[in-house]
Amino acid sequence: MKSKFITFEGSEGCGKSTQSEMLFSYLKSCGSRVIYLREPGGVALSEKIRALLLDPKSKISAQAETLLYMAARAQVVEEIIKPALEDKKIVVCDRFLDSTIAYQGFGLGIDIKLIKLLGNFATQGIKPDLTIFLDLPVESGLKHRHACKDRIEQRSISYHEKVRRGYLTLAKQEPQRIKIVKVLEDKFKTQDKIREVLRYAL
Repeated sequence: MKSKFITFEGSEGCGKSTQSEMLFSYLKSCGSRVIYLREPGGVALSEKIRALLLDPKSKISAQAETLLYMAARAQVVEEIIKPALEDKKIVVCDRFLDSTIAYQGFGLGIDIKLIKLLGNFATQGIKPDLTIFLDLPVESGLKHRHACKDRIEQRSISYHEKVRRGYLTLAKQEPQRIKIVKVLEDKFKTQDKIREVLRYAL
């Protein structure tokens, strides 16, 4: 498997980071040339933006929040993702443009057509070959976030429900790319389901 872009999406506490890192380690053990990234982040500028976005003390409007996510994304695409794909590597990324559509579009009410337009600019037209959406009821995910919640996690249950419904809507709109994987209590069984999806989807 060469030059594939695989992204992981999901609401808070669904295990994205764990599962994406597990897949990265698996692909690496199979001898693939693979890199791993998280969004927002991955490069110096994007990590600084991440810290600002997630800081509970930050006061950021919905519009500014959307643009900051796009700026962080544009930088990591230019510095890491685009060169890696051109070098025929596999890129595994924890979140990408679908996150902005779900969180700022469905969640905050920012125009989704505008988000997609800005997203195409920020990503230079790069789209994932496969997106794994880890689906977990909102309350189940948030129960793992009792202490030290970041700025996004602190939002209401109703907001996070909108985000989840947004993801499910996106999955219905793009079933070939976005695959829904139900989160199981056993993280290894969830990973097995992800690897099965990978075998059939790519």
